[in-house]
Amino acid sequence: MVGLLALLESGCAVINQGEVGVIRRWGRIDEQPVQPGLVFFEPVSTQVLRVPVRLTTVTVDFTLPSKEGLNVDAQISILYRVEAEKAPQVLGTIGENYEEELIVAVFRSAAADVSAHFFARDLYSSERGHIEKEIKKLMTEVLQGRGFAIDAVLMKAIVLPAGLAKAIESKLAAEQDAERMQFLIQREKLEADRKRIEAEGLRDAQKIVAEGLTDPVLRLRAIEAFKALATSPNAKVIVTDGKSPLQVAGDGR
Repeated sequence: MVGLLALLESGCAVINQGEVGVIRRWGRIDEQPVQPGLVFFEPVSTQVLRVPVRLTTVTVDFTLPSKEGLNVDAQISILYRVEAEKAPQVLGTIGENYEEELIVAVFRSAAADVSAHFFARDLYSSERGHIEKEIKKLMTEVLQGRGFAIDAVLMKAIVLPAGLAKAIESKLAAEQDAERMQFLIQREKLEADRKRIEAEGLRDAQKIVAEGLTDPVLRLRAIEAFKALATSPNAKVIVTDGKSPLQVAGDGR
């Protein structure tokens, strides 16, 4: 009975997977976090605070300043984790509202600092990934040792000032047309080079053949032609200068 009364007078809490417990006793934070499981405590003097240590996402709507002085509306997600062993430190130095008071505050400062070095069109182009990485890098530097790990910063939506988006789209289309034209020019140049090389090869072949047609060779070919005509069964009339045969008539057999 005494044990039952003691149990009823005590509190209990369940620490789930993906979180740790932090004990606050008489207003002071214990330095060691409590691992997942069932925790019994004395409710008058003690509280058990649960701190998620799994990957957490917070989405912020923010206006980014650009290098040319424009304001770009953006929706950006921050993926972060509380380091389990430093959860007591986080609650002791920042409090339970650490996400808004620290994570989001550091993000706003880092995002503004980074985006101010880029043009508005960069947020709409391949530079977007580079900007995300730079914001993450700056946040990591500021939060180093504070008990947080920044996994990623992701720009989910970008709303450019009126008219700028259309101008960027037109510019990108023009660049694509220029690249396409450059490809066509390069292809035609390659085809012209191929024809030139083919013609040079044919010319060289003809030159080699012509150089090989010397007088002795020509006389030998003439003798071979006369011999072939002499062995033919058909009657023919041959006109020749003694060097090359020329057939001018035959009996058709």
